[in-house]
Formats: sequence, C-alpha cells, structure tokens
Amino acid sequence: MTLLTRRAALKLGLAGGALLATAPMSLAQLRIVVEGANFQPLPIAIPDFASSDPNFGREIADIVRANLRRSGLFLPLDPASLPVRVGDVNNTPDFNVWRTANVDGVVMGAVERGGQISASVRVWDTQQASQVVGKSYNTDPNSARRIAHMVSDAIYEQLSGGSGYFDTRVVYVAESGPKANRTRRLAIMDQDGANVSYLTDGSSMALTPRFSPNGDLVTYMNFADGNPQVYLLQLSTGRQQRLASVGAMTFAPRFSPDGGTVAFSVEQAGATNIYAVGTGGGQPMQLTSGAAIDTGPSYSPDGGRIVFESDRGGSPQIYMMGAGGGNAQRVSFGQGLYSTPVWSPKGDLIAFTRQSGGQFHIGIMNPDGSGERLLYSGYHAEGPSWAPNGRVIMFFQDPGGNDGPRLMSVDIWGRSVQTIPTESYASDPAWSGLRS
Repeated sequence: MTLLTRRAALKLGLAGGALLATAPMSLAQLRIVVEGANFQPLPIAIPDFASSDPNFGREIADIVRANLRRSGLFLPLDPASLPVRVGDVNNTPDFNVWRTANVDGVVMGAVERGGQISASVRVWDTQQASQVVGKSYNTDPNSARRIAHMVSDAIYEQLSGGSGYFDTRVVYVAESGPKANRTRRLAIMDQDGANVSYLTDGSSMALTPRFSPNGDLVTYMNFADGNPQVYLLQLSTGRQQRLASVGAMTFAPRFSPDGGTVAFSVEQAGATNIYAVGTGGGQPMQLTSGAAIDTGPSYSPDGGRIVFESDRGGSPQIYMMGAGGGNAQRVSFGQGLYSTPVWSPKGDLIAFTRQSGGQFHIGIMNPDGSGERLLYSGYHAEGPSWAPNGRVIMFFQDPGGNDGPRLMSVDIWGRSVQTIPTESYASDPAWSGLRS
C-alpha cells in the first residue's frame, strides 16, 4: 500500500488534473477579509461530491462542510437549499443560477473509490465567473478522510489568506474510570475527533504529551518509574525510552523547533528549574537556577528564546529568556496568575492560561506582553495548544463535579468556540503540524 503524503497526492493529482487548469483563475473578490473579530463568515455552497457511490460522495462533502463550518470563517449552506444537489466538476457552472440563489462561492467536487481514491475539486466565484481553486488528488483507499481534509485545506488557504490546519492530528490524555482513580493514557486522533487510537495502555499514568516538529515523536510525562519522568515515544515504531536520567522528578517537556532538543523541568529539594537535552541523550544543560518554581518552557519558532512560567516574583507569571538560559524578563502584567505559556507557530503571539476573578481564562498576548486578550473564560480551562496556522487554539476544560475534562477550541478572535468530540474524557491536547 502506498502511504498518502500531501506532496504525493498533489503530484499524482497533477497528472489527472488537466481539466482543472483550463478555466481562468481568479485572484478575485471571493475572499474572507478578517479585521479583528468584526467579520462575517463567508457563505459557501458545497453540493454533494459526484461519485458512482452517492453515499461516499455525500460523506466526503459532509467532512469538508464540517471542517469549514468549524473554522468559523465559512458558512456552508444547507445542501437541501441549493439549486444543484450534486456537483459537476467537469463543467463550468451556470453562474446565473447561483447568483439568483445569492451564492457567491460554489465548491464542485468528485470522488471515486476503487483500487485507489481519486478526488478533484473546483471552487468558483460566481460574481466574477471564474475559478479560484482547482486541485486533484489520487491516493490509497484508506485515506478518504485525509482527502477530505486536504480539500478543506485547499479551500481555506485560497479564500482566507492563511494556511489550512485540517490535515492534522491531536495527541491528548484520554481519561476513564472513577474521578478518584482515573486511568490516564495517551491517545491520538484527527483534529475533528475521528480515527482515535491509543498510544499507551494505561498501566502507568501519562500526561502532557507534545509533538515533535516532524510529527513522528511525542514527548510526555510517564509515571512508570514511580516519580514522573520525561519519555520519548516514536509513533512509527511504538518504541519508548526515558529521555534523561537526572535522579529526580522530570516533567513539562516540549521540543525545540528543529526537533533536536527537549526542554523540561526538574524538581530537586523544593526548587524546580528548566533543563534542555538532545533527543539522542547526553548531559542535560541547566537553563534556570534558584529556589523558584520554573516550568512550562516553550521555544520561539526561530529557536532563539524560551517563554516559561515562574513564581520567582511571588506568584506564577510568564517570563522570557534566551534559549541558552539567563537574563529572564517578566512579560505578563495583568491581574491574576499566569501559566502554560505557548509560543504560536508564526511567532507573533503567546497563548496562556490566566486565573483571575474566580475563573480560568485562555488568552493571547504579544511576545513582549502587550496586547493581551482573553478568548475564553470558564471553570478550570487551561492548557492551550496552537493549530499549525496560528489561528486556532485547542485547550481543555473540566466542568467539575463528577464529570471529567473535555477538549475545546477557540480562534484568536475569541469566536467559534467548539467542543471537540472524544470517546472518553480528555485533557492536555497537543496539535501536530500539517501532515507531510
């Protein structure tokens, strides 16, 4: 079986996609203009994809509709209200029909499943009477959902001006059992909650999983040795190993942007400091020192700086230092307690958890601490993780009582709050980059 990669799918698609290049392409007006939080989602028509198996065509179109709707930038119209129920990817639409229906953007798709899956999609600007997206894909028969996610990414990228994030995965902690004795194991799923599989068996507690940049390694906290220790797990082989041996409790790991280093915290004699070590092992390098609790390190995308949480000033706040340690400067100055800082993939924002006013808040700020905005407030909401395009944040919230935590997401404009479906209670999400 040929494994699907984005590059291979696109390359294969070019051979069968000549028809998609025949229509004039528009740089056009069919585009979402996002200015702060004051924008309206773009209404878009997505008929069922044409297919010899109508149910399959409808399934793929449903995934695309759901992805775009969840983004908060698009408003897919009710398929039953459309003048055309099944798309025709081979012919130019009757633009007058769509204009009469007050539709500015139309997605026409086709998909077939046999020895392989072949899919093509075209997006039309009905006002300009021009094509704005034309893509074609061929891949193995087990990758139908990935095809739908890649189609969604193509539409999102062209019409929103930002890269997509649908062909991604999320690793998280799946929680089950009674509240006083929960089993916590690592699980992985598509960003929309589909295709769940479990990475650890629950025989020892696992927490705070984090993806490597290449998506094949996960670093996490494992309680197998009694005291929590930072481990590495390779997804392609299932191989696990302890990352570093420092004779103490290690936790809160996160990869550097090149994937060659993991920063983490070490607790010794009541103090907690940040260390870094290569993924191949070796002697860890101490980056902070003192009697404070320094934890939650997160590298800047260029690898030059680390943002972290520290109570060195008397209460948990966000600090920044060079990747080699030293000269840490406080960057959080709002009311309350700050924790779990995470640098955005674009480097322009830092997400964080803030406790103030009797509530938890998920917020963002500029790297210098200015421009702070709270995106979501609620009981016990924490642990932000960025989508690879830097526009959406996933986190978890525990409503308390006998319930357990659930995964949620919100965009950087504080809109489109979503609950992410999971098979069990779920916490500590970490978003992968776009799959290769």
